[in-house]
Amino acid sequence: MEGRVIGPGPYRATKLWNETIQLFRGGMPSRRHRVHFRYYDRSFSGSEATEYLHQLLLHNCNFGPEVTRCQTLQLLKKFLKAHVIEDVKGRYGTEDFEDNNHLYRFPTQSPLKSYPSRSVSRNSTDLPRLIRWDDYEEFPQQENTAPAKSTGITSDFWNKRHSVAIGDLHECKIIRRKDITTKQVDNIWKSMTASYLQRVLGLTTLDGVLNPEHVKGKFIVHNVFNVNKSGVVVLENPADDMPYWVVSAMKCLAKWPHGNDAKQPVYPGFERDVLKTVADYYQRLKEPLLTFHLYEVFVNILSLLLEQDLASEALQVSTLLLPPPNRRHLHLLLRLMARVSQNPHMPPLNDTIANRTLMVQMFSQCVLGSLDEMDLDELLASKLVTFMMEHHNTIFQVPNKLRCQVEEQLSHLRRVQIKYAGSDTDSSTSPVFYKLITSKVESEEPKVIGTQTPLQQLLEGLISDKELPAKDKRKRLKQFAKSYPEVYRNRFPSEESKASVIPDKNPRLKPHLMFFNFKKPPNPFQRSWSFRA
Repeated sequence: MEGRVIGPGPYRATKLWNETIQLFRGGMPSRRHRVHFRYYDRSFSGSEATEYLHQLLLHNCNFGPEVTRCQTLQLLKKFLKAHVIEDVKGRYGTEDFEDNNHLYRFPTQSPLKSYPSRSVSRNSTDLPRLIRWDDYEEFPQQENTAPAKSTGITSDFWNKRHSVAIGDLHECKIIRRKDITTKQVDNIWKSMTASYLQRVLGLTTLDGVLNPEHVKGKFIVHNVFNVNKSGVVVLENPADDMPYWVVSAMKCLAKWPHGNDAKQPVYPGFERDVLKTVADYYQRLKEPLLTFHLYEVFVNILSLLLEQDLASEALQVSTLLLPPPNRRHLHLLLRLMARVSQNPHMPPLNDTIANRTLMVQMFSQCVLGSLDEMDLDELLASKLVTFMMEHHNTIFQVPNKLRCQVEEQLSHLRRVQIKYAGSDTDSSTSPVFYKLITSKVESEEPKVIGTQTPLQQLLEGLISDKELPAKDKRKRLKQFAKSYPEVYRNRFPSEESKASVIPDKNPRLKPHLMFFNFKKPPNPFQRSWSFRA
């Protein structure tokens, strides 16, 4: 039975638990068994249950071929404790599951778990508001300056400077955004990273998956910019790093057999003792490296593992949310696990299982785990850690698209703006225009916190400006469509929608003017025309 991939959602662990039980109950063969001259109908032995469930998990796309028989046995023990199964005498809970001929059966009542109540999001203010053009300051007026040097721009001054007749232009002022603070930069990274993660996971909301209070903008910025040439996070406080002896042990294993920098005497089993030193450190951590707060986020990524590129992108974004020490320690651990697993010179580190399987079993619960100790934690952790180990070179890269989006937002906020006299700067439809438009965006930004993006605000400002001449409006809209085609097409998906708001370029002329060819006047106070034969 392959099962179905459970889609992302805030209660995925419970859904996965219930579906596993349903598959097990629906497919586990049961028959009449005789024990001590007594017959038990619809029963099965412990070894039969272990073998069947192991095969079920191996061929289930939610778990995969990494599941061991030992892990299957641990899950059956949880089934017995949770009364998913019971022995033929009706005992469960305190009994220990036996992988032998001991007989078990399914109870009559439903063993499925009820789904936890959905947490209600307070409001959209949990995520910081992106700073906008509304947050501006005017260029300060210099005292005792001549009127000609005023920051106010009149139509006469504009005409003389450009020698182009553009008609009357209302007085306007050059304004600019206030200097963007470090806190504002952190908030922009926080909001846009959360929005990017929601889109990659395919969710309509992050409610129940990620609490905005647990998203720290300063962590994201640190993880993006404070890295060494290998892409590993560099910590500001050395006290947050691993002890020197742990780092030395990890280097010894990663470079085996040439990593014994301390020139310690090598004896049979030396590499196993070094591995135990590393394992003891990670297994004593107070919480998993992916943290309890982000458990639901990474569990949701499990459903994407069949799509390698999408899963890698989701992990790239999610690991940016980690505290910098956690991200560094996780990066170093996964790199060590991969090198040990792939090193042909590394002797067996266990007498019964391969080095690769040992790495996953030894460290998976140090990486992922829930505060409530969910019943499938071990299996889910093994599945995710295996993928992360195999793609550790990719998942710690910063998504290029996210970086470009944030840089575009910050660049936009630093540009100079023109404000017309009498316009309402607090309105999202203020007639504002860029002084500098240098780059195009690939696609329209999604709504981040329930407000329009700056490009949408600019377009709506152009459309709603009633004081702007029709010709100039068409010209600026044409320039906007050329620079930002995706935003323009989303606003005007059809010619009919465009015609309803944009003035007609060729209005019907009056009969007595049909044979006159108007030329552009040299200035707004003169007209000239020529008669056409």
